[in-house]
Amino acid sequence: MTPAFTREQGLELLRHMLRIRRFEERTAELYQLGKIHGFLHLYIGEEAVAAGSIPSFTNEDAIVATYREHGHALVRGTSMKQLMAELYGKAAGCARGRGGSMHFFDASRRFYGGLAIVAGGLPVAVGLALADKMQGRTRVTGCYFGDGAVAEGEFHESLNLAALWKLPVLFLCENNLYAMGTALARHQSQPDIAAKARAYNLPAETVDGMDVCAVQTATHQAIGSVRRGDGPYLLEYRTYRFRAHSMYDAELYRAKEEVTEWKRRDPISTFAQALRTAGMLADSDLQRIEAEIATEIEEAVTFAETSPWEPVEDLTKDVYTGKA
Repeated sequence: MTPAFTREQGLELLRHMLRIRRFEERTAELYQLGKIHGFLHLYIGEEAVAAGSIPSFTNEDAIVATYREHGHALVRGTSMKQLMAELYGKAAGCARGRGGSMHFFDASRRFYGGLAIVAGGLPVAVGLALADKMQGRTRVTGCYFGDGAVAEGEFHESLNLAALWKLPVLFLCENNLYAMGTALARHQSQPDIAAKARAYNLPAETVDGMDVCAVQTATHQAIGSVRRGDGPYLLEYRTYRFRAHSMYDAELYRAKEEVTEWKRRDPISTFAQALRTAGMLADSDLQRIEAEIATEIEEAVTFAETSPWEPVEDLTKDVYTGKA
């Protein structure tokens, strides 16, 4: 891992990853205290993907994500206060408290999900990209999905149509090696995702998703290709979640030794060490960043705790028009 950017850029990447990690650690605590209800899928261990890829998109580009999307929304720029309020189910949340953990949404930042259905975001991304192409816009749609989506028909249909129509969509597979619902060891269940994409004439490559520098470089290059009009592209980020699939998951299908081994490649600690080696990170920098994030999180919790619930009479009204 060799940083190829300025000190300020390196610290910003580290900040993105730490914000995701600390936010999710706090949400896990709040869930166990009964403050957050429903499902909660944590991104811990996969932070390098969102932190390294999303900043390469412009504000005009669209982002479509999965139900494990807290990190994507944070890096995209949605207020942490809004996100925490959404987890609490409060009206001040990014989806007015109606979506919760799996359905973050922020149209103002062109962040279209949080989508809970496995592979459900792929046809949505194709539709967004088709609209942009028909309108002659130079936008790119980034579509994040997990390895479990590859087994769904929408994956094949979406790649096929995107290639046929040469749409400006970048397919981004966050392969954490355990598709939703699987009880199989990863070596028994892993498809060759890049090969499947090439079958539809999409350029594709596999990236070390635990290396934020590799993620940033590959994503920047892929977005450039799509924006030039070269058609869709697929990146497969090989990553790993350190926590269970969700807070309900008993996690009986993988060995603790395997998790421990992957934690040695923690994207935050390895990147921080790379910055130190390059003379870009001092103890005072890390302490300052951690303190700022801690303050931001506590302000977000206070905001969520004190925000009002949506009035019952508003529950049948359209979020945007206010009409029943």
